[in-house]
Amino acid sequence: MPRSTVCIVGGTGFVGRHLAARLVENDFNVKILTRSRARHRELLVLPTLSLVEANVHDLETLKREFSGCHVLVNLVGILNERGHRGQGFAQVHLKLTGKILAACASAGVPRLLHMSALNAGENASSHYLRSKGEAATLVLKAQGPLQVSVFEPSVIFGPGDSFFNRFAALLRMAPGIFPLACARAKFAPVYVGDVADAIVRSLDEHASFGRRFSLCGPKIYTLRELVCYTAKVMGLPRAIIGLPPPLSWLQAAIMEWLPGKPFSLDNYRSLKIDSVCSQNDFGSFAIEPLALEAVVPAYISAS
Repeated sequence: MPRSTVCIVGGTGFVGRHLAARLVENDFNVKILTRSRARHRELLVLPTLSLVEANVHDLETLKREFSGCHVLVNLVGILNERGHRGQGFAQVHLKLTGKILAACASAGVPRLLHMSALNAGENASSHYLRSKGEAATLVLKAQGPLQVSVFEPSVIFGPGDSFFNRFAALLRMAPGIFPLACARAKFAPVYVGDVADAIVRSLDEHASFGRRFSLCGPKIYTLRELVCYTAKVMGLPRAIIGLPPPLSWLQAAIMEWLPGKPFSLDNYRSLKIDSVCSQNDFGSFAIEPLALEAVVPAYISAS
């Protein structure tokens, strides 16, 4: 019996790499669309994976590349845009999702799995969460034979993440005192391997069709607790000073104009909403989520 082919848009990123490995382990063919095949050739060590250079924002290209695929996974997302008014978020999250839906319909793809974010909603306070919410709504309203599922994780951790690794880098540069914006913001960090497993287990699970799944780790932490934990694991004596809201806003207003935009006003607005689950849906996939303490020390202390 021929293997099913899963096409991943956004598959060269953090979650995509882990998901691709899980899919190959489960005997799927994996096709990843990328802007630059040469930059990600290391993924080709996975025996049933192919990298295809493609412009994912071109509808005709998507129609061509989706042909013959049994499942489409959309992992594309950005935490910050180049501008400041939301157009970048709308382009990447909402407009691209519309093109993916159209291409799936044209190519006859029967299954779409879409990555959103916890607290994403059309009335959210940040461009990031609002555009993610609008895209999720668009997916769940899909017409025709396409069967869809939406995943909404809290912050995702694991080797290669942009959360603990980013704070680790900042803590190394800090001169003993680390001023932290939105220190009371709450998260339920979720392991990337658990998220990948949930996606894989949902592929042929009819009970997951047309549903959205909130995914959280087993414990809730404040941002300050997570940064303190990172410093402890690294053996760095740092005083983590939580900033009050006015200074948090000021830090974001300044840092969003720095190269790379390490923190922005849109990030600040997102952090005003706690990233925790009212209902954790890992149980739908018989997955017991892994605690961060079992994973983070292995890649932070060694970095």
